Amino acid sequence: MHAHMPLIVTLAAALGLALVFGFVASRLKLPALVGYLLAGVLLGPHTPGFVADVDLAAQLAEIGVMLLMFGVGLHFSLADLMAVRRIAVPGAVVQMAVATTMGAALALGWGWPVGGALVFGISLSVASTVVLLRALESRGALESHNGRIAVGWLVVEDLAMVLVLVLLPAIVGAAPGADGGGLWLTLAKTLLAVTAFVAIMLVGGRRVLPWVLWQISKTGSRELFTLCVMAVSVSIAFGASALFGVSVALGAFFAGLVLRESEFAHRAAEESLPFRDAFAVLFFVSVGMLFDPMVLLDRPLQVLAVAAVIMVGKSVAAALLVLALRYPLNSALTVSVSLAQIGEFSFILVALGDGLRVLPPEAKSLVVAGALLSIALNPLLFSLVEPARRWVLARSAVARRLEARDDPLAELPLSTDRRFLAKQVVLVGYGAVGQRIAEALAARDLPFVVVEQNRERVGALRAAGLQAVSGDAADPATLVQAHIADAGLLVVATADITDVRPLIRTARALNPGIPVIVRAPNAEEAALLLQDGAQTARHAKEALADAMARDVLAAIT
Repeated sequence: MHAHMPLIVTLAAALGLALVFGFVASRLKLPALVGYLLAGVLLGPHTPGFVADVDLAAQLAEIGVMLLMFGVGLHFSLADLMAVRRIAVPGAVVQMAVATTMGAALALGWGWPVGGALVFGISLSVASTVVLLRALESRGALESHNGRIAVGWLVVEDLAMVLVLVLLPAIVGAAPGADGGGLWLTLAKTLLAVTAFVAIMLVGGRRVLPWVLWQISKTGSRELFTLCVMAVSVSIAFGASALFGVSVALGAFFAGLVLRESEFAHRAAEESLPFRDAFAVLFFVSVGMLFDPMVLLDRPLQVLAVAAVIMVGKSVAAALLVLALRYPLNSALTVSVSLAQIGEFSFILVALGDGLRVLPPEAKSLVVAGALLSIALNPLLFSLVEPARRWVLARSAVARRLEARDDPLAELPLSTDRRFLAKQVVLVGYGAVGQRIAEALAARDLPFVVVEQNRERVGALRAAGLQAVSGDAADPATLVQAHIADAGLLVVATADITDVRPLIRTARALNPGIPVIVRAPNAEEAALLLQDGAQTARHAKEALADAMARDVLAAIT
């Protein structure tokens, strides 16, 4: 009877075993996804006992990738991507080139052919958006500035991988017409297809999809709305792949991107969340099913070399590049650990390379081994970002010089009017809430200084005649540059900072009597912040910006 129910058996085994191992991992203070990966190893064909349907599990996992990328689009606007383009685009390109070179050099050293070495190197260069999202969401950092940089970086990598997957047959000489003219023709066709899909989504989809959701919502049926969200994300992802040659992940991403600007974005994200979580578990289980544990015994040095490229080589390259672009140390560390793993695109690329017969048999096991190690350790690396930053700054003069770099945007100009240097409002964050507060202050001609991590945004504020400094508000040096010691009020209007209390303590150390108005993620955190000395802690979802603007005006008038 079980032979006639492969889907049910696969779901039951994967979800049930993932629950058990995920619970055990959590009790051992390990990330739950480590348990999901181990569940996949036990269900895979390389371990004794029951073997789940690998093909079915892979398809279910692909649905998880679609839904997760759909969620990314709902949370990440095109404006956010453009805001980080100056770091995401060059960063992704340079980091992929460095990682590809390191991976290919390893493979050539093992005696692999040039084509196989190139494919292997590229597979190690692209990080998993799924893994990154899970890490950022678990820390509430998905909408932070560093989170937007990391997600934007990976979106650029995913776009690059679309071209790689299409061009790979021509590059390795496995497709007809693989000469220079054929390669450029393939590239032109791919760019045309991607451009057509993006244009249709941003022009037509922006009008059609919100209208469809509006019609469904008018029925008052919650299940129909949920069904519509699921149908939109999966159908558009499949259509993008079938009609335009775009990956299903990017198709789903643009579907979410279009819906983000509609009034249904928040509800669509909430309705799809349970499905995203369930299918994300299946994604990690399916990764574990590909792993052959014998590779750890047969090729331990090669596994360690692969892990070193993934977790050390490309991460160091990314961190150095972020620092070179004059971003703070915490941004460099966050981006570097975000890239210290590989995932779904790596598996797709290796499968394609295997089909083109340019990879040796052990390539897939090495890539999956590197993915398992990097995915399992990635949450630990994220938890070490802030302790590592404090440790490095305390012990390294070079790091302190980098943090206090000669950046004209990191301090107020010498020509700044005195009214902005005493009794001014120090406004941390210039997102939607910060902008509303700034407008209210400017309307009453009240002086304020903006503290913002986004250098491009600080440059735009300076160009508009506003006073702003670039840097991390949790760093005392940044608050000093904003003249917090003589300020009349501190307003924390950003959601980028997961723990505001150290910032408040730093501000109070520099200015003991300064009143503080802070934005809190929830009621519990607001109560704690009030106990720590905040004058007002707002957490309401509706009209948050207007409420905080009224609080600020009341505090200084």
